[in-house]
Amino acid sequence: MFGKGKKPALLVLEDGSAYPGDAFAGNGQVLGEVVFNTGMTGYQEILTDPSYKGQIVAMTCPLIGNTGINPDDMESAGIHLEGFIVREYQDYPSNWRSRESLKSFLEKHGKLGVEGIDTRALTRRIRLTGAMRGVLSTETEDVDRLLECVRAYPGLIGRDLVKEVTSPNPYRWHENGVRSWDLNPTVSEFKSQDLTPFKRRVVVLDCGVKFNILRNLEQRGCEVFVLPATATGEAILALAPDGVLLSNGPGDPAALPYIVEAVRTILGKVPIFGICLGHQILGQAAGGRTEKLKFGHHGINQPVKNCRSGRIEITSQNHGFVVLPESLPGERETIRENLNDRTSEGLRYPALSAFSVQYHPEAAPGPHDADDLFDEFIRLMDDGRIPG
Repeated sequence: MFGKGKKPALLVLEDGSAYPGDAFAGNGQVLGEVVFNTGMTGYQEILTDPSYKGQIVAMTCPLIGNTGINPDDMESAGIHLEGFIVREYQDYPSNWRSRESLKSFLEKHGKLGVEGIDTRALTRRIRLTGAMRGVLSTETEDVDRLLECVRAYPGLIGRDLVKEVTSPNPYRWHENGVRSWDLNPTVSEFKSQDLTPFKRRVVVLDCGVKFNILRNLEQRGCEVFVLPATATGEAILALAPDGVLLSNGPGDPAALPYIVEAVRTILGKVPIFGICLGHQILGQAAGGRTEKLKFGHHGINQPVKNCRSGRIEITSQNHGFVVLPESLPGERETIRENLNDRTSEGLRYPALSAFSVQYHPEAAPGPHDADDLFDEFIRLMDDGRIPG
């Protein structure tokens, strides 16, 4: 049943289906919502994206590990997903930026990596049935025992995972350096210059923020203060920000009433930009509702239509919930739409100087089609400040 010479592993989904494989990193047993990611590259950024907390991620790309791991592509300080599934693992990376193998990286952070699973069959089942709870184990081959375990697992709905990934303390972001992949001299010169005094102050509410969001703000001349997700609206306003960014993050947006209340406090008082979970929080603060998608959007090739220009953007995405525009009272404008399932990908609230998108304009990994959304936030702060 299992590969020879390797530690056997087994994935069991809540519908009773089982997928054998072999552990290439770590051992033990983990529970989570099983999702697939369609990205052909960028596995390090996926591993270190806090939005994946609570999930077991299967890559649809059949060969993973050949580019290794490097210090520049970290999107947070560690790995947040529960388990990592690939069809075939490559233990000998060949990339000039690589400093260690994927196996070493996973084991350093105590995470389980499994190869040999039929990821095509797994992806097809999730596509047809929807995202499911699952258990990944090297401890037993007893399917019934694992099925009992996974059916007792609460899943993501109603769970606050943000408190598990947010920074415990406020801090000021200051990278201000050139990383090894910044080969464009113009960009490198801009990044290495002294950006103080800053032109704008932005407060980022950290629901699981990716470093590349903070980099994008700093590169545009913003002084960036990061506050824990538990910060009150009063604490945010006390920093006298020119704008507030609501970050990405994991889990069910409906389980975050304390964040929604904080955003309601500042709504209409300062320009706001929401990204991914931040989009869902802003939607709730404006009076709307969210719901769970069948299998979510996870990958770097999601087509999104700009409803203003008609332009199609290829976007990086990772979310399992969506805002229902029809549930929103008052004035709002749909600014982006997913072309695969017509779900909302962006909303604007003109009277409140606020807008948000469901995808990741900072990419990492992914295309840079949506970079200009950060410029739109800058313009909102510079030209569209709320009077008084």
